[in-house]
Amino acid sequence: MDKCMQEIELFVGQWTDGPEQNRRAFIELKEYLAALTGVKLSFNPRPGLTYSLRASQDGQKDRPLFVMVDVIEDNPRWLSACFYGDMISDPDEKGDFVPGGLLGQDARCFDINRYDADFMGYIKAKIVEACTAARR
Repeated sequence: MDKCMQEIELFVGQWTDGPEQNRRAFIELKEYLAALTGVKLSFNPRPGLTYSLRASQDGQKDRPLFVMVDVIEDNPRWLSACFYGDMISDPDEKGDFVPGGLLGQDARCFDINRYDADFMGYIKAKIVEACTAARR
């Protein structure tokens, strides 16, 4: 297991999930990203603020990542999955437009306050869309 995955496993191991099941949502997104061919994960912990899981891929152009899943340190913890605004569509307007919200560029962020299988499916579809767009 590489250092990044060790850090993630340590973080997840110390996280007691509540009734909102946001730990479950984080693990599911992490596993989904890790299973994508050519995707590389990095983990940027900022204790007391956020814990950022970042995904990039082989052959990606222009930007250092295509999605960032932040665990927001709150009570309870919640997640925000952020994409560059021009890499995905959001016809149902389930995400929030955040000017300069992803590494200084406009973003579309999806807040996960509690586990919802349908919403997780929507976010996974956005992951695939962003992953594809990042290679263009």
